[in-house]
This record gives sequence, structure tokens and C-alpha cells, in this order.
Amino acid sequence: MKGTARIAIAAMAALMILFGAGCDKLKSRDRLNQGVQAFKNARYSEAIDKFKEAIQLDPTNPNARIYLATAYMSQWIPGAESPENQQLADQARKEFLVVLQKDPKDKSALPSLAFLAYNEAANLTGDAKIKKFDEARDWHLKTIEADPKNKTAYYSIGVIAWGKWYPALMAARSKLGMRPEDPGPLKDKKVREELTTKYGSIIQEGIDSLQKAIQIDPEYDEAMAYINLLVRERADLASSSDQYKKELETAEGWVQKSLDTKKKKAARQPAAMAEESK
Repeated sequence: MKGTARIAIAAMAALMILFGAGCDKLKSRDRLNQGVQAFKNARYSEAIDKFKEAIQLDPTNPNARIYLATAYMSQWIPGAESPENQQLADQARKEFLVVLQKDPKDKSALPSLAFLAYNEAANLTGDAKIKKFDEARDWHLKTIEADPKNKTAYYSIGVIAWGKWYPALMAARSKLGMRPEDPGPLKDKKVREELTTKYGSIIQEGIDSLQKAIQIDPEYDEAMAYINLLVRERADLASSSDQYKKELETAEGWVQKSLDTKKKKAARQPAAMAEESK
């Protein structure tokens, strides 16, 4: 009898633990829903508190931490220099990294970390800026690994390539006494060779990534516009006037493709709006 009683007590204790855990999971989902509503109404501090409660009640809640990280990031102002603003970015990054510990291919955390790094580069200069650009690029590459059809990640790598290359080109033109509107190529062969060595592969990676974005979305006119920029500015590295002109012709072709695509998309809008109103 005593043995039977001990078994019964143990069973009851196990049931109570399970019941308590189940209640905590329900409470966690409730806090998460409350946090989402607060987030949608831009009450970010309240949302953060609710998401934290959801995590405390159920650390396995798959969405609470990603929402918490997003709530921190939504309050962060890129470019604003204050300890409080930087703390928001740091907290967002910390929470996104925790998400990746559980799922290294999380499709929300990876691009969000890339967004943080890219925008943190805005107020930086020199090597510090390039380092942040590289960090953003690495997160975009991981995003592509997790989601090969992510056109935005490919596009962003192209934008980063331009962000690295354009200031270097403008600095070289200025040093050689060339105004931005002066035709190329760069006057100094040695300068052209040095820039080609340092930036040639970066420019090509940017163009290749933008073309992959267009393969995913053939109407990605923003990607077409950035190919134009990279090709147009790469023309300054040409070894001859003829090569320079060919590069410009290629760039103009991408400008036209971008404009034609925008017109095509704009022409469809009235029909789409009419269809939605039915």
C-alpha cells in the first residue's frame, strides 16, 4: 500500500508540473499576443516588456525573442549618436544572435543583422566604415545561404559594393584634378591599375549579385539602376577611350532597362487597383 501511495503521489506531482508548464506556455502566448498588439500600435516599450515576460514564461517560445529584437531595432535611429540609441542597436543585435544560436538560418534574424551593420556604417569613415560594410555583406551572404531566392540580399551586396567603390573613385578623380562631370578614363595609368587591383573584384561581385537579383525578379528596376552605376563608374578604369565608351553604352542600356521596367509596372497599377476594388 505504501508503495502504491508513493507512486500515486509521484504521478500527481508529475501531472502538476506538466499542468504548470502548460499554463506557462499559454500565458507566454498571451503575453506575446499582447506584445504584438502594442508593437503594431508603436507602443514599443510596452511591447518589449510583454515580449520579455513571454520569454520568461516559456524560453522555448519560437517568436517572442525575434519580436523582442525587432522591437529594439524599431526604436533605433540610424545615424543618431547617443548612448541610448546605441544601446538599442546593441540590444537588438544581442537578441538576434540568441535567435541564431537556436536556428542559424533564421530568415528574420540574418537580414536584420545585415540591416543593423549597413546602417551603422552611415556615420563612419575610412577602415571603420569598410569593416561595417564587410559585416553587412557577410550577413547577406549567410541570408542567401539560408534563402537562395532572397533577391534583397543579392541587391544589398551590390549596393555595398558601390558604397565601397564610389568614394574611392571620387577621391582619385579629385586628386588627379578631374571634376565629377569630366569624362574618363582616369588620366593616370598607375592609379587605374591600383584601383583595379583593389576594387575590381568588388565591383564585379556587386554586378554579379545585382544580376542574380534580377534573375530572381526580372522586374527589379532598382537592381538595374545600380548595375548602371557600377558599370558607369568602372568605365574610369578602362585602358582606352574606346573601352570607356563601350562601358558607358552598357551602362546606358541598363538605365533604359530600368526606365522601361518602371513604365511597365506603372502601366499595370490602374488595372491592379481596379481588380482590387471589385
